[in-house]
Amino acid sequence: MLIDYYQALPRAGGLLSSPSTMNRGYFLVQLFRTSWLHEQTKMSQLLTKKGRIQSIDMLRGIVMIIMAIDHVRDFFHQPAFTEDPLDPATTTAALYFTRWITHFCAPVFVFLAGTAAYLQGLKKTRGDLSKFLITRGLWLVVAELVIISFGWTFDPGYHNIPLQVIWAIGICMMALGLLVWLPLKAILAIGVLIFAGHNLLDYYEALLAGKNQPPGFWLDVIHSARFTTYEWMPGHNVFVVYPVLAWIGIMALGYCAGRWFEPTVDAARRKKILLWTGSGLIVLFIVVRAINAYGDPNRWKDYPTLLQDFFSFMNVTKYPPSLLYSSITLGPALIALAALEGVQNKLTDFARVYGRVPFFFYILHFYLIHTFTVLAFFFIDERGVDEIVDPNSFMYFRPLDFGYGLPVVYGVWIYVVLALYPLCKWYDRYKSTHKKWWLSYL
Repeated sequence: MLIDYYQALPRAGGLLSSPSTMNRGYFLVQLFRTSWLHEQTKMSQLLTKKGRIQSIDMLRGIVMIIMAIDHVRDFFHQPAFTEDPLDPATTTAALYFTRWITHFCAPVFVFLAGTAAYLQGLKKTRGDLSKFLITRGLWLVVAELVIISFGWTFDPGYHNIPLQVIWAIGICMMALGLLVWLPLKAILAIGVLIFAGHNLLDYYEALLAGKNQPPGFWLDVIHSARFTTYEWMPGHNVFVVYPVLAWIGIMALGYCAGRWFEPTVDAARRKKILLWTGSGLIVLFIVVRAINAYGDPNRWKDYPTLLQDFFSFMNVTKYPPSLLYSSITLGPALIALAALEGVQNKLTDFARVYGRVPFFFYILHFYLIHTFTVLAFFFIDERGVDEIVDPNSFMYFRPLDFGYGLPVVYGVWIYVVLALYPLCKWYDRYKSTHKKWWLSYL
């Protein structure tokens, strides 16, 4: 690398034209000073305060903002629980886009959680990293069961608990806490095997379905995600939304990708790797999806219009995240990581605030959205207390016939994101200026 700076220095009548020892010594000082300043500039473009990586925080913030619209839709869009927004036969372009764009959120967040774990490992011993991942994973599972589920349901009796993305991330972190003891190549091999091979279980599940046999709780936890309720005590149920196997594979791959963000990796090389890997995943999606035989249990089919054909082709399975779903979401995400590096403007600064405090935002946005739902329930729809609990809905104050059109959904979404910005910015400053152990868990 130093030869690049050497060749760039002036020669004619200048520093290098003199053979004196003093000039040679001055040249070496200037050479190393120029090299150091160049490296510092590159690192400052990559890092923010406390060594955080800007592009990762930006992308995580973007997906958190996008995620909020899906949760607002769950609460405020009337047919959210009665119609499939991705059904090519019944959906509209606006509704399809509103739902599909949020597909990026969970895989990007889980992948980047793995990347963050690798970067944490650069500052910890392997034992400390393993302990941190396992304890934080346990905390996230507890948070899902106690804090997040209540934000979803507003049911003080906890009669129905959905096991969603935070629980899955918690299980993934505990699994990664064990995997970090393996060589990086072994973790990569396990990640690729799960990422590419877990859809083989689709055939076994189809065999069970053909015999009218339910998959059972543990297969649901690992892979199936049929949204089946399981009673764990009288009157109290859990149901699995996010089975964990495929997400473990995604987090393991994210962990291995952390190596690309080591301080010693040249920015140009990192961008090239991100662009080629992301493009490769998109090509993989197109080829395997076109074959229509493996990689997603939901096969695409012909419809009367070209737009419906496109909707069918892109309608991939999130529960669990299929090979094709993961490829078409993580592929563009990796390209976005490359594109965002070194970019700084008001929009990226805005998104980065949410990306620095994602779990804090995640908790608050549920409680705010559900509070708005309660206000709309009583003061706009003028409903009575007898409608608070709908036996067909696991969420209080959200009966199946409650809700509005997409314009209201987008309006509430914008308000929620903007309303939480000051709190997220305050908490980011607090985390940056305080070194309390519990801050790494929230």
